[in-house]
Amino acid sequence: MDPKRETPKKSSTEHLIADRREGIGVCGWILVSLSVLLLLITFPVSIWTCIKVIKEYERAIVFRLGCILSKKAKGPGLILILPCTDIFIKVDLRTVTCKIPPQEILTKDAVTTQVDGVVYYRIHSAVSAVANVTDVHSATFLLAQTTLRNVLGTKSLAQLLAGREEIAQNIQTILDSTTEQWGIKVARVEIKDVRIPVAMQRAMAAEAEAAREARAKVVAAEGEMNASKALKQASMVLTESPAGLQLRYLQTLTTLAAENNSTIVFPLPINMLEALAQKNRGG
Repeated sequence: MDPKRETPKKSSTEHLIADRREGIGVCGWILVSLSVLLLLITFPVSIWTCIKVIKEYERAIVFRLGCILSKKAKGPGLILILPCTDIFIKVDLRTVTCKIPPQEILTKDAVTTQVDGVVYYRIHSAVSAVANVTDVHSATFLLAQTTLRNVLGTKSLAQLLAGREEIAQNIQTILDSTTEQWGIKVARVEIKDVRIPVAMQRAMAAEAEAAREARAKVVAAEGEMNASKALKQASMVLTESPAGLQLRYLQTLTTLAAENNSTIVFPLPINMLEALAQKNRGG
């Protein structure tokens, strides 16, 4: 066997809890024995104060003389707490909704906005949540606020408005990697609302309206061009067939007569007017 063989490395969380898992010593065992003796002397009265009920969605961290008992969380069910030597802390494992208040942010393109959001997280390691941080919920809340400001400060207003899902995923990744040692698992991050100044809203509305008007003019011009091409083709067809022009006159007259009109318009062929004019000149 190689004496210099490397041993498996422990994670940072295991190192932080390692000091709390040491033995309680001889004096500690003496105090525990006295606590058990006190429990037996006052039995059955004391048993009702020593038995605790842990719900299905809770876990209990028991400290015996300041050390975490059994190296893990207790529950759900009944647990026994010795008098004078044991204390316990309940940890709720349900998903917590953390509402981030509106944060005033200066975007990359120097636009001041107010952005709020919601973070959904839960505790997956009760021991880490109690032993590694003073107040895990307050720490997660403040970290979410700071991360939201830092991430959105690197985005322009257009990126912020168009890429909410991508930005939320980026924030979730950062929060999840940071809170891992606290026993926190970030389930989801949502950006609720983006508020921009009224002057900026008016400018954006004017820009969008101008863009819509420009597109409408382009469409109208394309329609006029297509109509002129169709009229040109129709005129060429009618030029080749004079009788077709007369039929077109009659069709127009039929269309006008179908409506409830008191005036009837009867088209007179132009060549007939020309023939009458020439006859009057000759006479």
